[in-house]
Amino acid sequence: MAGAGDERAALDFFESKIRPVLVEHCYKCHAADAKRVKGGLLLDTRDGLLRGGDNGAAIVPGKPGESLLLRALRHEDDDLAMPPKQMLPARVIADFERWIEAGAVDPRVSEKKGEGEPVDGRKAAASFWAFQAPRPQDAPSVRRVDWARSSIDAFVLAKLEEHGLTPSGSATKRAWLRRVSFDLSGLPPTPEELEAYLEDDSEDADVRVVERLLSSVRTSERWARLWLDVSRYAEDQAHIVGNNKALFYPNAYLYRDWVIEAFATDTPYDEFLRLQLASDLVGESGKGHEAALGFLGLGPKYYRRNDPSVMADEWEDRVDTVTRGLLGLTVACARCHDHKFDPIPTEDYYALAGVFASTDMFNRPVEKAESVPETVPNTVPNTVGAKTGAKTGKKNKKKAKKPKKSGPGASLHVVREGKARDLPVYIRGNVQQKGAVVPRRFLTALSKGEPKSLRTGSGRRELAEAIVDPENPLTDRVFVNRVWAEIFGRGLVDTPSNFGRLGSRPTHPELLDDLAVRFAVNGRSVKWLLRELTLSSTYRQSSSIRADAHERDPENRFLWRVSRRRLSIEAWRDSLLRAAGILERKIGGRSIEPEKPEERRRTVYSRISRFQLNRMLTLFDFPDPNAHAAGRSETTTPLQKLFVMNSEFIVRRASDLAVRVTRELPGDADSAKRVERLYELLFARRPLASELELGTTFVRCGGPNAWVDYTQALIMSNESLFVD
Repeated sequence: MAGAGDERAALDFFESKIRPVLVEHCYKCHAADAKRVKGGLLLDTRDGLLRGGDNGAAIVPGKPGESLLLRALRHEDDDLAMPPKQMLPARVIADFERWIEAGAVDPRVSEKKGEGEPVDGRKAAASFWAFQAPRPQDAPSVRRVDWARSSIDAFVLAKLEEHGLTPSGSATKRAWLRRVSFDLSGLPPTPEELEAYLEDDSEDADVRVVERLLSSVRTSERWARLWLDVSRYAEDQAHIVGNNKALFYPNAYLYRDWVIEAFATDTPYDEFLRLQLASDLVGESGKGHEAALGFLGLGPKYYRRNDPSVMADEWEDRVDTVTRGLLGLTVACARCHDHKFDPIPTEDYYALAGVFASTDMFNRPVEKAESVPETVPNTVPNTVGAKTGAKTGKKNKKKAKKPKKSGPGASLHVVREGKARDLPVYIRGNVQQKGAVVPRRFLTALSKGEPKSLRTGSGRRELAEAIVDPENPLTDRVFVNRVWAEIFGRGLVDTPSNFGRLGSRPTHPELLDDLAVRFAVNGRSVKWLLRELTLSSTYRQSSSIRADAHERDPENRFLWRVSRRRLSIEAWRDSLLRAAGILERKIGGRSIEPEKPEERRRTVYSRISRFQLNRMLTLFDFPDPNAHAAGRSETTTPLQKLFVMNSEFIVRRASDLAVRVTRELPGDADSAKRVERLYELLFARRPLASELELGTTFVRCGGPNAWVDYTQALIMSNESLFVD
C-alpha cells in the first residue's frame, strides 16, 4: 500500500508535469468549454480520460502500452496524433508514460462551476481550519494526571482516552538516550555518554542530556538538513550543454553553512525566514547574512536566459518553494487555472510571481566565512537583530573576527533587486496568451481585508513581513508540524507541505494550535520547541507494540507509543564514522563526496547535485533536489543491501571499527569483550547471551578477516539502521 509520502509525490507529479501540458495543448479541443469537442474526448477531468472518446478509453492506469493517449502523443497513428501539428518533446511524453505506469493519479473533478472551483477566496477561506488563526488552548482534563508532564502530554492523553487507548510504559534509559541523541544531533551516544547517563539517578538527568545536545553544533548540523530539503538546496543544475557549467553554483556551500550557523545561534524562526527572503533589504540586521539569499538564488536556473517561457518556469519554482515550504499551500497549482480545491485564484499566483520577476539572480563576490563554534550557549543572543523575546546577555557576546578575503572571482549565487514589474495572467499558463495585469500583492485567502500590497522595489521585504506576520495563521503551524514530524515520525498534519483541502486534517488540532501559539510566545526558538517535544512523556514512551492498542490504532496516529523509525542516510553514515572513532569535527567548508572511503566528515556536507545525485544518497531515499521536498520517503530494495555488502566505504568503516576494538582490547583479550564493545559502539547496548555466543563463535571460526566480516555483518543489521 502506498504511504502518504507516495501519494503526495504522485499528486505533485500530476500538478507539475501532467496538468499543465493538458491545459496548454489539449483543452482547446478536448475540454467541456471547447467550441467543439473533437472525437468525443474530454481530457479536463479524470472521468473523461478513463471514459475516453470515439476510440475508447484514453488511458488504462498502470498499463502504458494499452493507453491510447500515449499512442497519440507518440504520433504512432496519423489519425490519433496529438497535438496534430507537432509532437511534444520526448521528456514530456516520458512524463506521461511514467504517470500512467504509476497509476495515473488525477485529483480533477468536473470543471463546471460549483463543483470544486471556489468563487470567493475569502469566503471559502473563512470556513476552513487552516486559514483560522491558531489560538491558545486550555489543557484538557485527563484521568492519568500523573503521566502528563506537559500540555503536550495532556492533549495526547486526552485523545488516547477518547479512543479507549492508554499510553505505553517508558522506554529504557538506554533506548531513550539512543533515540534522543539521534533525533537531536543525528548521532548515536558515545559509550562514555551512555555510562554517565546510566549512573545519573537525579530527577533532571533527562534535562541535562537534552541541554547538552542542544548546546552542540552537531545538533545544528542535523537540523540544518531538514531546512535544506525544504529549500531544495543543490550546487548545480539538472541539465548541462556540453561542458558549459556556467549555471552551476561552486560556492553554494556558503548557504548551507549559513543555515547551520542560524540553527546553532537559535536565530528566531521569523528572522530566519526574513533573512532568507530579503537580508539585503532589512538594513543593519541583514549585514553579514548575504549568504541567506541562497534560499532563492540557488534554485533551478535554465539556459535561454530571458526567454519568457524559461523565466516563467523559474518563477514557478520560487513561488512553489516559498508557498509550500513556508505556508503549506500549493499555490503553484494556480499557474494555469484557479486552484481546484483551495481558495487560490490564478491572479494570486501571478501576484506572487511578479515579486520574483522583479528580482535578479546574480553572482555576488563573497568573503571567506568563519567556522561555527563547536558548542554554543542555549541562550545565545539574537545576533541578527530580531525583535523577539529571545534572551540576551553580555557574557555571551564574542568579538567578531574580520573575515578573510577568499581567492580570483569567488562568488555566491544569490538575488538582488531588479526592475520592478507586474505580470499579466498567462492564460492557461501560456506566456503567449496574456490576460489582465495583476499588481504584486499577498495571498487573498491569508488577508482579512484587501491583500497586502508588495510594491516597494520587488516586494520581497514586504512578502517576508507578510509571511512572518503574527496574524498569518499558517507560518508557525507549518514549521511546528515539520519539527513534530522529524521527532515523532509523522506530523500532526500528515501532509507537511499541504495544509489545503487535499491535505490531511490534523489528528490533534488543539495540540497543533497550542504549540504554534507557544512557539511564537517563546521567541520562535527552535531549541525551545525541541526541548518541549523531547522532554515530554509522549516522547518518553516505549516503541513496543501492544496487541490491544495496535488493533484499535494500527498506524499509531494517536501516539500510544513511539514509532520505530529508520535512520536517514545522513544519520546512518555518520553513526558508522562515530562508532569507528574517526568522525571529523570540522564545521562548514567545501562539499565532500560521501561515498569516498577517505571522507570522514558529516554527511550534511555532501555535494548535492541536481545533474547526478550521489549514488549512496540516491539509494537511501535522499530527496530530489530539483524541487522542494515535503518529507523523506522510505524504500527497501535489494540494491541497498548489495551496496552495504560491496561498498568500499562500508568495508572501510567495518575495518576501522574492527581496528578500534582490537586496539582498545589488545593482545589476548577475551573475544567476548570485543563483541560487547562493538554492541556498545553500534547499538548502545550489551549483546544478549545468544548474540554473544554467535559473535564469539563466528570470529573464532571465521579466518583472518573474521573481525572485519563480523563487524560488517553488524553494520548490515536492521538494528544499525533503525532507532526505537
